[in-house]
Amino acid sequence: MDGRALTPRHRRVRARDGLGLSALEWPGDEERTPLLLLTGICRTAWDYEGLAARHAGKRRVVALEYMGHGDSDRAPEVSRYRPERAVGDVLDACAALHVSRAAVVGTSFGGLMAMFLSVLRPTLLRGVVLNDIGPRIDPRGLQAVGGFAGHDPGAETIDEAVAYLRTIMPLIPLPDEDAWRHFAGLTYKRGEDGRLHPRWDTRIQQAMEAGGGALDLGPVFRGLRPFPAMLVWGEASEFLAAETVRAMVRDKPDLELVSLPGAGHAPTLTEPEIAGPLDRFLDAIP
Repeated sequence: MDGRALTPRHRRVRARDGLGLSALEWPGDEERTPLLLLTGICRTAWDYEGLAARHAGKRRVVALEYMGHGDSDRAPEVSRYRPERAVGDVLDACAALHVSRAAVVGTSFGGLMAMFLSVLRPTLLRGVVLNDIGPRIDPRGLQAVGGFAGHDPGAETIDEAVAYLRTIMPLIPLPDEDAWRHFAGLTYKRGEDGRLHPRWDTRIQQAMEAGGGALDLGPVFRGLRPFPAMLVWGEASEFLAAETVRAMVRDKPDLELVSLPGAGHAPTLTEPEIAGPLDRFLDAIP
Protein backbone atom coordinates (compact mmCIF):
# COMPACT_ATOMS: atom_id res chain seq x y z
CA MET A 1 0.00 0.00 0.00
CA ASP A 2 1.36 3.46 -0.93
CA GLY A 3 1.50 5.68 2.16
CA ARG A 4 1.08 8.76 -0.02
CA ALA A 5 -2.50 7.65 -0.72
CA LEU A 6 -3.38 7.50 2.98
CA THR A 7 -4.92 10.46 4.76
CA PRO A 8 -4.05 10.74 8.45
CA ARG A 9 -6.78 10.58 11.03
CA HIS A 10 -6.77 13.37 13.61
CA ARG A 11 -6.88 11.84 17.07
CA ARG A 12 -7.56 13.65 20.32
CA VAL A 13 -6.96 12.05 23.70
CA ARG A 14 -6.79 13.19 27.30
CA ALA A 15 -3.76 13.42 29.54
CA ARG A 16 -4.29 12.28 33.13
CA ASP A 17 -5.07 15.84 34.25
CA GLY A 18 -7.83 16.15 31.64
CA LEU A 19 -6.03 18.41 29.16
CA GLY A 20 -6.29 17.40 25.52
CA LEU A 21 -3.46 16.02 23.38
CA SER A 22 -3.56 15.97 19.59
CA ALA A 23 -2.02 13.39 17.28
CA LEU A 24 -2.05 12.36 13.63
CA GLU A 25 -2.47 8.67 12.88
CA TRP A 26 -1.83 6.89 9.60
CA PRO A 27 -3.19 3.34 9.29
CA GLY A 28 -1.07 0.30 8.58
CA ASP A 29 -0.41 -3.34 9.40
CA GLU A 30 -1.44 -3.75 13.05
CA GLU A 31 0.77 -6.81 13.44
CA ARG A 32 3.93 -4.77 12.91
CA THR A 33 5.48 -2.46 15.49
CA PRO A 34 3.98 1.05 15.14
CA LEU A 35 6.09 4.12 14.55
CA LEU A 36 5.79 6.77 17.26
CA LEU A 37 7.00 10.13 15.95
CA LEU A 38 7.97 12.77 18.51
CA THR A 39 8.63 16.30 17.29
CA GLY A 40 11.06 18.99 18.24
CA ILE A 41 10.07 21.86 20.51
CA CYS A 42 7.84 24.43 18.77
CA ARG A 43 6.92 21.94 16.04
CA THR A 44 3.81 19.98 15.08
CA ALA A 45 2.91 16.49 13.92
CA TRP A 46 2.72 17.62 10.28
CA ASP A 47 6.52 17.87 10.24
CA TYR A 48 6.50 14.09 9.89
CA GLU A 49 4.17 13.92 6.90
CA GLY A 50 7.00 12.93 4.53
CA LEU A 51 8.31 10.16 6.78
CA ALA A 52 4.78 8.92 7.46
CA ALA A 53 4.05 8.76 3.72
CA ARG A 54 6.95 6.35 3.28
CA HIS A 55 5.82 3.98 6.06
CA ALA A 56 2.05 4.31 6.39
CA GLY A 57 0.27 1.26 5.05
CA LYS A 58 3.24 -0.92 5.96
CA ARG A 59 2.66 -0.20 9.65
CA ARG A 60 0.68 2.15 11.86
CA VAL A 61 2.23 5.61 12.28
CA VAL A 62 1.39 8.01 15.13
CA ALA A 63 2.78 11.56 15.35
CA LEU A 64 2.11 13.30 18.67
CA GLU A 65 1.83 16.99 19.51
CA TYR A 66 2.96 17.97 23.01
CA MET A 67 0.87 20.09 25.32
CA GLY A 68 0.92 23.68 24.13
CA HIS A 69 1.80 22.69 20.55
CA GLY A 70 -0.29 22.45 17.40
CA ASP A 71 -3.85 21.36 18.17
CA SER A 72 -3.09 20.18 21.70
CA ASP A 73 -4.46 22.26 24.58
CA ARG A 74 -2.74 25.28 26.06
CA ALA A 75 -1.96 24.75 29.72
CA PRO A 76 -3.19 27.17 32.40
CA GLU A 77 0.19 27.06 34.19
CA VAL A 78 3.62 27.42 32.61
CA SER A 79 5.03 24.63 34.78
CA ARG A 80 2.81 22.24 32.82
CA TYR A 81 5.27 22.55 29.92
CA ARG A 82 8.25 21.16 31.82
CA PRO A 83 9.96 18.16 30.13
CA GLU A 84 9.02 15.72 32.90
CA ARG A 85 5.36 16.55 32.30
CA ALA A 86 5.83 16.12 28.55
CA VAL A 87 7.19 12.59 28.88
CA GLY A 88 4.21 11.78 31.09
CA ASP A 89 1.95 13.05 28.33
CA VAL A 90 3.69 10.79 25.83
CA LEU A 91 2.98 7.81 28.05
CA ASP A 92 -0.63 8.89 28.58
CA ALA A 93 -1.12 9.26 24.83
CA CYS A 94 0.41 5.84 24.18
CA ALA A 95 -2.02 4.29 26.67
CA ALA A 96 -5.02 6.10 25.16
CA LEU A 97 -4.02 5.21 21.59
CA HIS A 98 -3.17 1.60 22.48
CA VAL A 99 0.48 1.93 21.52
CA SER A 100 2.02 -0.75 23.73
CA ARG A 101 5.24 -1.03 21.72
CA ALA A 102 6.86 1.34 19.25
CA ALA A 103 9.82 2.26 17.15
CA VAL A 104 10.35 5.86 18.23
CA VAL A 105 11.68 8.60 15.98
CA GLY A 106 12.50 11.69 18.00
CA THR A 107 13.67 14.98 16.54
CA SER A 108 15.54 17.26 18.95
CA PHE A 109 13.30 17.50 22.04
CA GLY A 110 11.53 14.37 20.80
CA GLY A 111 14.84 12.53 20.98
CA LEU A 112 15.20 13.58 24.60
CA MET A 113 11.73 12.13 25.20
CA ALA A 114 12.87 8.86 23.60
CA MET A 115 15.87 8.69 25.91
CA PHE A 116 13.68 9.26 28.96
CA LEU A 117 11.29 6.55 27.76
CA SER A 118 14.19 4.09 27.69
CA VAL A 119 14.49 4.56 31.46
CA LEU A 120 10.87 5.13 32.47
CA ARG A 121 9.16 2.62 30.13
CA PRO A 122 11.75 0.41 28.42
CA THR A 123 9.11 -2.20 27.56
CA LEU A 124 7.60 0.32 25.13
CA LEU A 125 10.66 0.55 22.89
CA ARG A 126 11.62 -1.70 19.97
CA GLY A 127 14.04 0.75 18.37
CA VAL A 128 14.96 4.45 18.50
CA VAL A 129 16.06 7.09 16.02
CA LEU A 130 17.56 10.26 17.51
CA ASN A 131 17.40 13.13 15.04
CA ASP A 132 20.18 15.63 15.76
CA ILE A 133 20.15 15.31 19.54
CA GLY A 134 22.25 13.64 22.18
CA PRO A 135 22.93 13.53 25.92
CA ARG A 136 24.66 16.90 25.83
CA ILE A 137 23.06 19.87 24.10
CA ASP A 138 25.41 22.50 22.72
CA PRO A 139 24.79 25.84 24.53
CA ARG A 140 24.47 27.55 21.13
CA GLY A 141 21.34 25.53 20.46
CA LEU A 142 19.80 26.29 23.83
CA GLN A 143 20.38 29.98 23.30
CA ALA A 144 18.85 29.92 19.83
CA VAL A 145 15.74 27.94 20.70
CA GLY A 146 15.13 29.99 23.84
CA GLY A 147 14.82 33.23 21.93
CA PHE A 148 12.80 31.60 19.16
CA ALA A 149 10.34 29.77 21.41
CA GLY A 150 9.22 32.91 23.21
CA HIS A 151 9.01 35.21 20.19
CA ASP A 152 5.92 35.94 18.11
CA PRO A 153 7.03 37.75 14.93
CA GLY A 154 3.45 38.52 13.90
CA ALA A 155 4.42 38.44 10.23
CA GLU A 156 2.02 39.86 7.68
CA THR A 157 3.08 37.54 4.86
CA ILE A 158 4.59 34.10 4.50
CA ASP A 159 7.61 35.71 2.86
CA GLU A 160 8.21 37.77 6.01
CA ALA A 161 7.96 34.60 8.08
CA VAL A 162 10.45 32.87 5.79
CA ALA A 163 12.90 35.76 6.11
CA TYR A 164 12.70 35.56 9.90
CA LEU A 165 13.17 31.78 9.94
CA ARG A 166 16.16 32.03 7.60
CA THR A 167 17.75 34.37 10.14
CA ILE A 168 17.03 32.11 13.12
CA MET A 169 17.69 28.75 11.42
CA PRO A 170 20.10 29.48 8.57
CA LEU A 171 21.51 25.96 8.29
CA ILE A 172 18.34 23.87 8.31
CA PRO A 173 18.66 21.72 5.16
CA LEU A 174 15.73 22.98 3.09
CA PRO A 175 16.45 22.76 -0.65
CA ASP A 176 14.59 25.72 -2.13
CA GLU A 177 12.21 28.61 -1.54
CA ASP A 178 9.12 26.42 -1.85
CA ALA A 179 10.44 24.18 0.91
CA TRP A 180 11.07 27.23 3.12
CA ARG A 181 7.54 28.49 2.50
CA HIS A 182 6.12 25.07 3.38
CA PHE A 183 8.23 25.00 6.55
CA ALA A 184 7.02 28.47 7.50
CA GLY A 185 3.43 27.36 6.94
CA LEU A 186 3.98 24.51 9.40
CA THR A 187 5.49 26.94 11.90
CA TYR A 188 2.93 29.76 11.84
CA LYS A 189 -0.78 30.15 11.21
CA ARG A 190 -3.02 33.16 10.68
CA GLY A 191 -4.74 34.59 13.71
CA GLU A 192 -7.88 36.65 13.96
CA ASP A 193 -5.79 39.77 13.30
CA GLY A 194 -4.74 38.36 9.93
CA ARG A 195 -1.11 38.02 10.95
CA LEU A 196 0.96 34.84 11.20
CA HIS A 197 1.52 33.62 14.76
CA PRO A 198 3.33 30.61 16.27
CA ARG A 199 1.60 27.22 16.36
CA TRP A 200 2.72 26.85 19.98
CA ASP A 201 2.28 28.63 23.30
CA THR A 202 5.18 31.10 23.52
CA ARG A 203 5.15 30.73 27.33
CA ILE A 204 7.05 27.49 26.68
CA GLN A 205 10.19 29.62 26.80
CA GLN A 206 9.48 30.40 30.46
CA ALA A 207 9.29 26.68 31.24
CA MET A 208 12.60 26.15 29.44
CA GLU A 209 14.26 28.93 31.42
CA ALA A 210 12.93 27.50 34.68
CA GLY A 211 14.62 24.22 33.82
CA GLY A 212 18.07 25.78 33.95
CA GLY A 213 20.96 25.19 31.56
CA ALA A 214 22.37 22.17 29.81
CA LEU A 215 22.25 18.87 31.70
CA ASP A 216 24.33 15.73 31.42
CA LEU A 217 21.86 13.19 30.10
CA GLY A 218 24.46 10.45 29.73
CA PRO A 219 22.65 8.13 32.15
CA VAL A 220 19.39 8.28 30.16
CA PHE A 221 21.22 7.90 26.85
CA ARG A 222 22.74 4.70 28.23
CA GLY A 223 19.18 3.46 28.67
CA LEU A 224 19.20 2.95 24.89
CA ARG A 225 21.96 0.33 25.03
CA PRO A 226 19.59 -2.68 24.74
CA PHE A 227 17.78 -1.30 21.68
CA PRO A 228 18.60 -0.90 18.01
CA ALA A 229 19.33 2.79 17.58
CA MET A 230 20.26 5.25 14.86
CA LEU A 231 21.63 8.78 15.19
CA VAL A 232 20.89 11.27 12.42
CA TRP A 233 23.33 14.17 12.62
CA GLY A 234 23.53 17.46 10.77
CA GLU A 235 27.29 17.96 10.76
CA ALA A 236 26.91 21.74 11.20
CA SER A 237 24.33 21.30 13.97
CA GLU A 238 23.98 24.06 16.54
CA PHE A 239 22.67 21.49 19.03
CA LEU A 240 24.88 18.43 18.60
CA ALA A 241 28.64 18.91 18.62
CA ALA A 242 31.04 16.48 16.95
CA GLU A 243 32.63 15.59 20.28
CA THR A 244 29.22 14.58 21.65
CA VAL A 245 28.61 12.39 18.59
CA ARG A 246 31.98 10.68 19.11
CA ALA A 247 31.14 10.09 22.77
CA MET A 248 27.77 8.59 21.83
CA VAL A 249 29.39 6.14 19.41
CA ARG A 250 31.93 5.13 22.06
CA ASP A 251 29.17 4.65 24.62
CA LYS A 252 26.98 2.60 22.25
CA PRO A 253 29.24 0.99 19.63
CA ASP A 254 26.31 -0.46 17.68
CA LEU A 255 24.75 2.99 17.25
CA GLU A 256 24.14 3.49 13.53
CA LEU A 257 25.30 6.97 12.51
CA VAL A 258 24.02 8.80 9.43
CA SER A 259 25.29 12.32 8.89
CA LEU A 260 24.46 15.17 6.54
CA PRO A 261 27.42 17.43 5.69
CA GLY A 262 26.80 21.16 5.95
CA ALA A 263 23.38 20.72 7.57
CA GLY A 264 22.35 22.44 10.74
CA HIS A 265 19.59 21.64 13.18
CA ALA A 266 17.67 19.61 12.24
CA PRO A 267 17.44 17.34 9.17
CA THR A 268 13.87 16.93 7.93
CA LEU A 269 14.37 13.16 7.37
CA THR A 270 13.28 13.57 3.77
CA GLU A 271 16.81 14.24 2.47
CA PRO A 272 17.89 11.42 0.09
CA GLU A 273 21.12 10.87 2.04
CA ILE A 274 19.06 10.31 5.20
CA ALA A 275 15.81 8.77 3.95
CA GLY A 276 17.35 5.60 2.50
CA PRO A 277 19.36 4.49 5.56
CA LEU A 278 16.57 5.59 7.89
CA ASP A 279 13.91 3.62 6.04
CA ARG A 280 16.11 0.52 5.96
CA PHE A 281 16.67 0.82 9.70
CA LEU A 282 12.95 1.15 10.42
CA ASP A 283 11.95 -1.57 7.95
CA ALA A 284 14.19 -4.02 9.81
CA ILE A 285 12.08 -3.61 12.96
CA PRO A 286 9.31 -6.26 12.76
